[in-house]
Amino acid sequence: MKDKFEVLFLPEAVRFMDEIEDKAREKMYYNIRKSQQVNDNEIFKKLNENIWEFRCIYQNISYRLFAFWEKADNKNTLIIATHGMIKKSQKTPAHEINKAEQIRK
Repeated sequence: MKDKFEVLFLPEAVRFMDEIEDKAREKMYYNIRKSQQVNDNEIFKKLNENIWEFRCIYQNISYRLFAFWEKADNKNTLIIATHGMIKKSQKTPAHEINKAEQIRK
């Protein structure tokens, strides 16, 4: 089956992925690959009109990788991962969403 989109990691997203625990990173990559095939709000969720997040929970720690959609051309769709965070509360901090919005612009 063909992937619905490709994922491009900006430098800050790469840094985040490099810094998290190995098993959490593996699970996040697994969830990203899975989201390229199936729609699942538990692993790839829309936060607002433009910003989405890849989601992963490993050992009761919530990891989030912020992203936005970009049409590469009329056929290919690209997701650009901007940055990540370890989530410590129920609500996603507005400043993290705003940061992803600023990078998108």
